[in-house]
Amino acid sequence: MRLKLGMVGGGEGAFIGAVHRLAARMDDEYELVAGAFSSDPLNCQRTGQRLHVSPDRCYADYQQMALAETQRTDGIDVVAIVTPNYLHAPVATAFLNAGIDVICDKPLCTSYKEGLQLAQTVRDSGRQLFLTHNYSAYPLVREARSRILAGELGEIRYIEVEYLQQWLATQLEATGNKQASWRADPQKAGVGCIGDIGTHAWQLAQFVTDMIPSAIRAELSSLISGRQLDDDVHVQMRYHNGAKGRLWASQVACGEENGLRLRIYGSLGSLEFLQENPNQLWMKPFDKPAYYITRASLSQYAENRQLARVPPGHPEGYLEGFAQIYREAAKCLREGAQAAPLLPRIDTGLLGMAFIDAAKRSSSNDSQWIDLNEYIRDASHYRMID
Repeated sequence: MRLKLGMVGGGEGAFIGAVHRLAARMDDEYELVAGAFSSDPLNCQRTGQRLHVSPDRCYADYQQMALAETQRTDGIDVVAIVTPNYLHAPVATAFLNAGIDVICDKPLCTSYKEGLQLAQTVRDSGRQLFLTHNYSAYPLVREARSRILAGELGEIRYIEVEYLQQWLATQLEATGNKQASWRADPQKAGVGCIGDIGTHAWQLAQFVTDMIPSAIRAELSSLISGRQLDDDVHVQMRYHNGAKGRLWASQVACGEENGLRLRIYGSLGSLEFLQENPNQLWMKPFDKPAYYITRASLSQYAENRQLARVPPGHPEGYLEGFAQIYREAAKCLREGAQAAPLLPRIDTGLLGMAFIDAAKRSSSNDSQWIDLNEYIRDASHYRMID
C-alpha cells in the first residue's frame, strides 16, 4: 500500500515542489493526499485541485494541517517540506511533534542554533527526518563512494568540489523573479549561495569520501552590487589524516549552468564526477591509462547496479536522484531507520548548518581557520543510526 504523503509549499509558481512530487511518484511508493501548498488560500485550492487533492485536505496553514491530519484515521504518514528556508524548522517541528515523519528540502534551516533545536526535536519525537541531498543518490556517486571506501584510490590526499551556476549573475531578484526574490531575502533564505548550493557541494564531498574536515577557512562574497546575501563562496579544508581540500560555490559564474564537479585524489589514483554528465565516472589510476565507468558497466558493487531506473545509454540524473531519496525514505518508514543507511538525515543537515556557521565566522574574521571538531561531536550525538 502506498504511503500517504502531505506537502507544505509547492503551490503555483514554485519550482522544487513539482520535483518532489515527480520523485515521490516515480516508484509508486506514495500518494499525495493533503497539502498546505501556499499561504495564499486561492493558490492552495487551485494547486490542490490540479493535483487531485480533496478540497477539505487543502489547508490554510501548516499548523492546521498537522493538527487535522493527526486526527484523521486516514491521516498522512509523512510530510514533504518544500518551502523557503525560514519555514523548514518550524514546519518540521510542528509535524514531528504531531508524530509525523518528515522529508525536507535542503538546507536544514537558517542557522546552526535552529538546527540544534530541530535535531533535539527529532530525537524527542522518535520520528524520522530525511534531507533531500539528491546528488548523493546518483548511481555513479554511490559507485564512487564504494570504490573509495574499498581503497581503490589509496590514502586520500586532496578533495576538490565545486558547484558553479550563472543564474544570479545579474540582480535577478529586482525583476520580480519569485525564485531569486526569496533566495536573496535574508529573512526568507537566511543564507545565500553557501546554503542554496554550497551545502550540496559540502555534503557530496563528505558523502563520497566518508571524511569530514577538521577545520575550514572561508571567504563569502556578494559580487553583485546591492545583494544582501553571499553569491560566491571559497572554502579551504583540512582533514584529520592530513588531506587538504577546496570548495568553490558560485551563482555568478557566467557561462556555467549547473556545474557540480567532484575530484578526489589519493595515493593510488583519482576519480572525477561531473553532474552535468552523470552517467560517467572517470577513474584515473596512478601511472596507468584513465578510463570511465557507465551505469551499464557497474559490476563490482551489486547494490549500486540496482539504483538504475532506465536502460543503459539513456540519461539518468536529477529527478532519479530525488526519486532514490524518496524510495529509500519509504523503505525506512516501513522497515526502520537501518533499512537505508546512506540516506541523509538530521545529522547530515546539522553538519550542513555547521559548515555554514563556521564559514560565516571565518569570513567575518579575515578568513581565519575555524575548528570543526565541536560541530562534528554535536552531529554525531544526533546520528540516528550507527
